[in-house]
Amino acid sequence: MLKRAVIAVYEKWVLLRSGSVAFARLKGVKVGEGCRIGIRDFGTEPFLISIGDRVTIAPGVQILTHDGSSWLVRDENGSRYHLIGEVKICDDVFVGANAIILPGVTISSNSVVGAGSVVTKDVPPGSVVVGNPARKICSFEEFVERTKSVGFHDNAYNMELPRKERILDVLAKRPPLQRLKGQR
Repeated sequence: MLKRAVIAVYEKWVLLRSGSVAFARLKGVKVGEGCRIGIRDFGTEPFLISIGDRVTIAPGVQILTHDGSSWLVRDENGSRYHLIGEVKICDDVFVGANAIILPGVTISSNSVVGAGSVVTKDVPPGSVVVGNPARKICSFEEFVERTKSVGFHDNAYNMELPRKERILDVLAKRPPLQRLKGQR
């Protein structure tokens, strides 16, 4: 019990001192460079998770490496079967808040997983996926064009204003966001 307490204190210290990427690495996750990770729970097999370069994982995301329901399946001697799989998130990926990634899934490069999506199968390169189960709604190139047409560039900010006023100033000058085809 004391050992667990010491480990918990050390993990908290690493998280606070070095950030979420160092914490993920401490837990055994393979993490590339330039990542932003908004979660602290990597399940019971963090060594089965690999995250490429320039990946953002928003808060609330769950990355699952095993299917716990398999404990119901036993052989004639009572031994259990296990469903376990690696999760690979390639370079230049954004995973939105509260998405769930199931075992054995690869999210390929230049992809976006929408908030709340449940990723049950591999995401092809250059895809934007949303929903439960996650389905492709457009290409990454279409997403980039849409973002450029309705988003605003860093240079749009009046840097002399405080952050809140900068954002409100820019929002007041542009039309409201339009949802991507396929979103509700």
